[in-house]
Amino acid sequence: MQSGSAPALSRIAASWHRSLYTHGLDPADRGVREKVSESKFQQCREASEFLLRIAAPKLDQLFGLVGQSGCTVLLTDAKGILLDQRCSVGDASAFEEWGLWQGADWSEEAEGTNGVGTCITEQRQVIIHRNEHFLARNAGMSCMDAPIFGPDGDLAGALDISSARSDQTEAFNRLIAATAAQTARQIEAEAFRASFPKARIICADHDTSETAMLLAVNSDDIVVGATRGARKAFGLRTSGPIAPLPASDLLGREDGPSGFEKAERAAVVRALTRAAGNVSEAARALGIGRATLYRRMKRLGIGENSD
Repeated sequence: MQSGSAPALSRIAASWHRSLYTHGLDPADRGVREKVSESKFQQCREASEFLLRIAAPKLDQLFGLVGQSGCTVLLTDAKGILLDQRCSVGDASAFEEWGLWQGADWSEEAEGTNGVGTCITEQRQVIIHRNEHFLARNAGMSCMDAPIFGPDGDLAGALDISSARSDQTEAFNRLIAATAAQTARQIEAEAFRASFPKARIICADHDTSETAMLLAVNSDDIVVGATRGARKAFGLRTSGPIAPLPASDLLGREDGPSGFEKAERAAVVRALTRAAGNVSEAARALGIGRATLYRRMKRLGIGENSD
């Protein structure tokens, strides 16, 4: 009988193959780990300034949850450079000795199979537990990572939680990984909202998605932005600007996630309720025209006095 962990092990094997044959790394290498130069580090931070600003409070919250268990929380750019970190004073020297410090390069090219590098390379959530790391010098760590996609759908970086505790179990890793993934989705969502401040944001209720699923819709009911998860769900281009498209063309699809239509209906009903059934007032609150709201109400099966 095939093990349920076989797919995960297969992916680890694929990463080891890349580390050995594509990147030419030696698993026994114990050379000195180099950081990027200070000027390069500042350039990387400046390039990711928007992400850093959005993520900072989330990193604080996440560290508040996992810091007491001996973990460090790290944010990287899309190339695997560690940009920001939360770590207790007592653990700081240990993590710096491990090379988990701001300015370090944890791409697969530099460190082989590891949480940050493999997450970025494969653009998916990963758990790299102890000796699953390619380099022997990293085999004492457990790393749980989730990718963060920017408002344009491109990979923006990775959120990493690492621990060097020898007693850390794989079950505990899975719990931490779920927390990391949830925080990554929150960062994606807040970055997306900040990028479309004048748009109405429609969200799905698919909690199992690895990425935030949001659409930005303007006052003319045109979709002007979509997160990576929404792009995938609706078959839109993976990254970059999306072609203008009426929201109703997406939300009306029978094969689309039901959460979008439920969220839209709930938003309309809330606006009508607050306006005591006044359609003109509800339309103003939603930032759309009265005629647009009437069309939307008809499509959603909402009467003027609907509850």
